[in-house]
Amino acid sequence: MRLSLFSASYRSIVGNFYRPPRSYYLPHVSAFPLFKRTHSVLCAMSDDELPGLDATPANGQRIKHDNVIYTTVKEGLAHILVPEQKDAKDGQEVQQVFYNPIQQFNRDLTVLAMKAYGKEKVKQKKVASEARSGKFAEKKRKRKEQTQSERPAKSPKLGDDAGAEEAVDKSAVAPADTEMPDAKEPEPAIPEQDKELGAQPSNGADAAKEKKSSGVEFTILDALSASGLRALRYAHEIPFLTKVTSNDLLKVATESIQRNAIHNGLADKISISHDDALAHMYSVVVDELRKRSGRAGKAIIASNKYDVIDLDPYGSAAPFLDAAVQAIRDDGGLLCVTCTDSGVWASNGYPEKCYALYGGVPVKGWYSHEVGLRIVLHSIETAAAKYGLAIEPLLSLSVDYYMRVFVRVTRSPAMVKFQGGKNMVVYSCGGGCGSWTTQLLMKNKPAPNKKGSGIFYKHGFTKAPTAPPLCDHCGSVTHLAGPMYAGRIHDPEFVQKVIDEANEASPEIYGTLPRVKGMLYTALEEFLPTPQEVEAQKDSGKLGKVVKKKVTEAELAAIDPYPFYFYPAQVAGLMNCQSPPEAHLKGALKGLGYRVTRSHCKAGSIKTDAPWSVIFHVFREWVRQKAPVKEANIKEGSLAWRLLRLGEKQETTEGAPTEPTKVDEAVSKITEVVFDEELGREENKQKLVRYQMNPKENWGPMSRATGK
Repeated sequence: MRLSLFSASYRSIVGNFYRPPRSYYLPHVSAFPLFKRTHSVLCAMSDDELPGLDATPANGQRIKHDNVIYTTVKEGLAHILVPEQKDAKDGQEVQQVFYNPIQQFNRDLTVLAMKAYGKEKVKQKKVASEARSGKFAEKKRKRKEQTQSERPAKSPKLGDDAGAEEAVDKSAVAPADTEMPDAKEPEPAIPEQDKELGAQPSNGADAAKEKKSSGVEFTILDALSASGLRALRYAHEIPFLTKVTSNDLLKVATESIQRNAIHNGLADKISISHDDALAHMYSVVVDELRKRSGRAGKAIIASNKYDVIDLDPYGSAAPFLDAAVQAIRDDGGLLCVTCTDSGVWASNGYPEKCYALYGGVPVKGWYSHEVGLRIVLHSIETAAAKYGLAIEPLLSLSVDYYMRVFVRVTRSPAMVKFQGGKNMVVYSCGGGCGSWTTQLLMKNKPAPNKKGSGIFYKHGFTKAPTAPPLCDHCGSVTHLAGPMYAGRIHDPEFVQKVIDEANEASPEIYGTLPRVKGMLYTALEEFLPTPQEVEAQKDSGKLGKVVKKKVTEAELAAIDPYPFYFYPAQVAGLMNCQSPPEAHLKGALKGLGYRVTRSHCKAGSIKTDAPWSVIFHVFREWVRQKAPVKEANIKEGSLAWRLLRLGEKQETTEGAPTEPTKVDEAVSKITEVVFDEELGREENKQKLVRYQMNPKENWGPMSRATGK
């Protein structure tokens, strides 16, 4: 999505895997039926009568600037200017200004997520600022009292000139903070070039008052900005935002950003940067390091790092991760990352490229999109850990042809120690039944402390392997995937905050609001807590440092024991049987005591805490009870023949003894499987748009732009 990917820094990192990306930009306005009527009416106005950039923005408005006519397109509260092309035909426009209507869901979701995150962050900053102010005021008061107590008392002098001498002595020992009415501070020097422009000397006191009255700072970096639409929306729709930096490598892009900022009346909130994204972020890091090296003692320095960094490139964001985790604030900054190269991280076509970019190998299977999310999270985590930074995934979504993740970055070497035990590899039966087995790289094991009053975590090795070379369920060869992130990919508390923001948002501003709500509710329902997490949540309401420490460390060590999802239609296809209805299948699993939900990645998917042996057993019972298959049509030794265990039936018929296998032991306690449709029905009657519907023909990444 960003032409900045043509930079030399990107090519040097990606190397032989680099392919020139296709950017998609807004075509001629006539290609969008929404604007045709307004556009045709405004075309009747003479070009010489058209208003300039200072006109009040309106959807479909025509603007003339520097002898170029633009049409205004509105999204959210922002308006962007699209150059008109009179000789262009529908579908054959030469694309210039970045804008893809399909990505509006991404932008709507991001604004709501930033608002949910920023409200809490601003509140924390205000509390910290007030605490520092109170601390400094208390120190100043103590110093003043100490100075007054240590000052020697003046002994009275005799003589006619005693009063004069006393007056002189008083003036000599006047406190340093006594106001001198006749004293004037020297005016700051003004450079000659600024004097020619009529610059006035700045008043430091006025600047300090202005900063104090405006509250705490909240800054955002749109690292790959193109037309600046994201920056425009952030400046318009996030009320507590103080500054957003809109950066792009191309001069034509920064000129477009400047036009749009002026037209929207946001020139004071949007800072335009014409630079390579990597160079800009690393320059912030270098400035920070120089400030730290030059400070005296433990003096507090003002940080120029960003509260939020938004990475939205065309293709992979991998080249920008190292700079981003360093340029973001390390006290809980929000990093937003988009990767549109789903053909790399969500397929088995380019495992070598996936490993080169993200440090992990993808999987072959219908759950590959969640695997891709975890591989990218692992890449962000390893990029941050080198600097003592830990990440916390807040929301991770696989959407259409891209992924969008929101992670919190915090400086904590103690949290980084848990990283080895929160990453895993996967043994995948991609060529067979599609089952999987996970293998953690390390183990975070709780142990009691010496006093016996609490616990601490040991970080050590784990046993391997957790799976044999051949699949337990079908006997096919398994393959290795990963490493990838093994923890939770969503924070339920954060997701709920974003849902609250969505419920208060206006559908007129957020055009994809129904789908945003549906996706967020689906992500929230994915969370299946373990018994330990349920117990920790109960203990969190109790008092005591031991309990709080236990909860905190338990959260750090927690992994997702039920990753990925399965697709019932695919499993039924492997068994050559009719696919059971979703309600019947969920009812059967719930009746056996397991929890069932869905995944946001794919419609019709199922996430459950039931093991694969139970899932296959339920499908075999479905075949036996509801949808019998013609065994004569199933080839002996085939995958369906093995999954249906038709060979065991033949051995039992012939009287040969059969020894129970490991898989049989997992389902030995099951006496009956009941396909209860009522039990499997959704408890939530709210109608939600959970998955994308095709908005138009041939939608997705649009053709490459021609801008330079």
